[in-house]
Amino acid sequence: MFNNWRRSVLPALLLLALPVMSMAQVGITISVNVAPPELPVYEQPPIPAEGYLWTPGYWAWIDDEQGYYWVPGTWVLVPQPGFLWTPGYWSSDGGAFVWNEGYWGTQIGFYGGVNYGYGYGGRGFEGGYWQDGRLFYNTSVVNVGATNITNVYNKTVVNNIAVGRVSYNGGSGGVQAQATAGELAAARAKHLPPTAAQQQHVQLARSNPALRASANHGNPPIAATAKAAVFSGAGVVAAKGGGKLSAPVEHKAAAPVEHKAAAPVEHKAEPVEHKPAAPVEHKAAAPVEHKAAAPIEHKAEPVEHKPEAEHP
Repeated sequence: MFNNWRRSVLPALLLLALPVMSMAQVGITISVNVAPPELPVYEQPPIPAEGYLWTPGYWAWIDDEQGYYWVPGTWVLVPQPGFLWTPGYWSSDGGAFVWNEGYWGTQIGFYGGVNYGYGYGGRGFEGGYWQDGRLFYNTSVVNVGATNITNVYNKTVVNNIAVGRVSYNGGSGGVQAQATAGELAAARAKHLPPTAAQQQHVQLARSNPALRASANHGNPPIAATAKAAVFSGAGVVAAKGGGKLSAPVEHKAAAPVEHKAAAPVEHKAEPVEHKPAAPVEHKAAAPVEHKAAAPIEHKAEPVEHKPEAEHP
């Protein structure tokens, strides 16, 4: 099972990575890691009435089953005069496959260069045009059948895009087409989302196990219908040839780099032995004995007085 799908609405990183894709469509809804199968071969059922426009079938992704299922091509009542349908498409940057939702607008935008057939040859729409509030149909690519429609014409369509039945743009094996200035301008113009009937059509396809690629191997038993969300009765067409299934793109994650923490450096602190200094013995100075000086004995010498000699 491929459990790495992811949902997002206008993711900024992906817009930077895929500028052509993001500029050309209203929004990005889902991204997966496996390419969609090739487009199956089927006949277009007759148009039910005037005012309907063909919306081609495509492979959609189912989250629960992690695989693709086929949304049958069908005729849809145009939501308002002057509007045409720009189909959704898958695109790849070489790894992930991203679905770009289709929309209604007055001009046809970019749909990946995918050749959906029946007027959608990869560029624009050759199946009809609006004039004076009426939709004129090109019978060379549109099956009018027995429906009473007088606003028709016949113009041979030359398909200059030789892509076989490839169902995605870019990457390995995809259609190598880029949006033109006119397609980019159409993408910036006023849009309408898929109608309620179209949304119901997708829900019904999603809930039908027979339409899953894992069950039909690219060859859906209901490839197209005359009206949206009507999967039985007249106007339901089976595929005449299956689309080739694709293997998932395996993205091997780089082996994690194991960052081993450097072995801690053991700092062994050598204990410094602080020997207390030997106490200094302060010996009191020996007392100085002050001996009193010996008394000086003053002995008086007796003076002898001799009598003077007699003079003659």
